[in-house]
Amino acid sequence: MNTKSLVEDLYSRVDAAASRLAEVHSDRLKCAQGCASCCVDDITVFEIEAANIRSKHPELLESEMPHTRGACAFLDDQNACRIYPDRPYVCRTQGLPLRWIEDDLEEAFEYRDICPLNEAGEPIEKLDEADCWTIGPFEDELARLQIASGNTNRVPLRDLFKTAEGR
Repeated sequence: MNTKSLVEDLYSRVDAAASRLAEVHSDRLKCAQGCASCCVDDITVFEIEAANIRSKHPELLESEMPHTRGACAFLDDQNACRIYPDRPYVCRTQGLPLRWIEDDLEEAFEYRDICPLNEAGEPIEKLDEADCWTIGPFEDELARLQIASGNTNRVPLRDLFKTAEGR
């Protein structure tokens, strides 16, 4: 399987897992088209994700302008994502309750976070771990795909646009 297919497969599995969590949290999630508070500028992605966007949106990248600085370059004037079906991994889990583990030399600590817009409801500290997006496994898989591609560069999303205003 080529790298593009592997990235698409990873996105498919991420979307399935994220959809399950979105269903579990349907009463609390306020994210919808036009909500772009998490769509910040200066997000970087692995080169394999940038290549995926380049291959699927050449006309957009060649002829259209990025969104004004301060927000994601791929937002349109209504704050909708112009590449939504092909958005990078980091964008696919936004809004969900997140959990991650940090180890120091003596013990591991679990941390949790959620977008303030989605905070209402059961405190995230009380959620079952299966009802949170665990940061780590998919990121590790994406990193392995990137390393296998032979290129470990990260690319700012804004730099994908050909226009001077994109850079």
